[in-house]
Amino acid sequence: MNKEHGEKLNEVREYMLDLEHLNQAIGLVYWDMRVGIPKKAIDSRSEVIGYLSGESYKIATSDKVKEFIDYFEGVNGLDDISSSMIENLKKEYEKTKKIPSDRHKEYTILASKSEVAWEEAKDKSDFEIFKPYLQKVVDFKDEFISYWGYDKNKYDTLLDFYEPSITVEKLDDIFGELRDGIVQLLEKINNSKVKPKDDFFKKEFSKESQEEFSKFVVEKLGYDFDAGRIDESVHPFTINFGNKDVRITTKYLTNEFRSALFSTIHEGGHAIYEQDIPDELNGTGLGTGVSMGIHESQSRFYENIIGRSKSFWKYFYPEAKKRFPQFEGVSLEEFYKGLNTVEPSLIRTEADELTYSLHVIIRYEIEKALINGKIKVEDLPRVWNEKYKEYLGVEASCDAEGVLQDMHWSDGSFGYFPSYALGNIYGAQFLNKMKKDMPNMYEEIEKGNFEYIHKWLSENIHKHGAVYKPADLIKMVTGEELTAKYFIEYLNKKYTEIYDL
Repeated sequence: MNKEHGEKLNEVREYMLDLEHLNQAIGLVYWDMRVGIPKKAIDSRSEVIGYLSGESYKIATSDKVKEFIDYFEGVNGLDDISSSMIENLKKEYEKTKKIPSDRHKEYTILASKSEVAWEEAKDKSDFEIFKPYLQKVVDFKDEFISYWGYDKNKYDTLLDFYEPSITVEKLDDIFGELRDGIVQLLEKINNSKVKPKDDFFKKEFSKESQEEFSKFVVEKLGYDFDAGRIDESVHPFTINFGNKDVRITTKYLTNEFRSALFSTIHEGGHAIYEQDIPDELNGTGLGTGVSMGIHESQSRFYENIIGRSKSFWKYFYPEAKKRFPQFEGVSLEEFYKGLNTVEPSLIRTEADELTYSLHVIIRYEIEKALINGKIKVEDLPRVWNEKYKEYLGVEASCDAEGVLQDMHWSDGSFGYFPSYALGNIYGAQFLNKMKKDMPNMYEEIEKGNFEYIHKWLSENIHKHGAVYKPADLIKMVTGEELTAKYFIEYLNKKYTEIYDL
């Protein structure tokens, strides 16, 4: 690379760093709105986010960015980071530039208010409160897609925001194989005589004791509290302001031991990923996870593949028994099987590891239909309940446990939900390679040596940030393209042992 190219790349990074700083400020305001804002401040704070987002829009779509893109057009010989930085800059510029600035600002303000309306609607279990906001969000998405354009399916355009290069056509194939594998295994489990108990998880557990234990667990897994913190919110989430400040939230239920613990482990998986992003990616636009599917692979990996394994609890259960007398007389085997009980349910975040992906597939099918105009916003509660009855054999008794249970639609995150099931698939494929590289990984888990796993994930996935596309990363790490077979094999092995199939 010649000197002039190097100087121009440094100029790009300095400019991008300004944008990152502004977006971190927006994130802080957003975090505050989610964890403790006074109700009367919501409208004015939404205006603040709208204003700051407008300034971010100006920086991201300025003539200076166009100058950078034009300069590097046709320049060869850039390293992987620089090449990805310019490619990503161009993609984001073109995508953002197509949205009129006034519409971008109006949508950002709407999304902030919509989230608050969703919280109220969920609290009161009344979809009608949320419906007008959701209708506006959907209308905006339809308008934006008309600016961005699409090839075969409108929904493909939204998928690309969260999982670059994935399409409805590909997802239908992958999810079809996954769905069939889950349904076949579920039928065997339903016919099994083994019925694990889990009533000991449904006793009274104080918020304080849960919080203390959850922090103990995620810190042991590798979450750095000097670069993060845990708060409470209606719906658990992770947010980062660079790799030195990655915060997570959870929600404590005093009558259910598993809920907050596994939500915290899940969000901790996201956060560990972000904390491991190297400093060298600051100011490149690549200092974050490569896609939501890869991101979910990390959270679902820690939550389920590690957190619900017997090896994990061989280490942590003695500590849990010290802290929670509610488990007196419950053996490790009973505890482990209880954690992995399979029972079709209504709530995605509380679903067992086997049926969880069916919850995601339901949302995927609803989103596809909604974005393509095959169903309307007013149809959502009915369609939701019909699909839950068809796929899981359960029906919601109210909107809060049905169509209002997730916050994702309130801020327009259409295309996000498939990431959860993709995360399961990516995670199992990573596990298959990890076991080859570390044959004694489960023995190390039993000893409480989680640094072994953390280092592998950091070296193979986290350190790359968003430099490589997800399709390239999975092939780099495992030598194969994405396939559902490893997750299906993992599920069959695990549940065959638990349910004596």
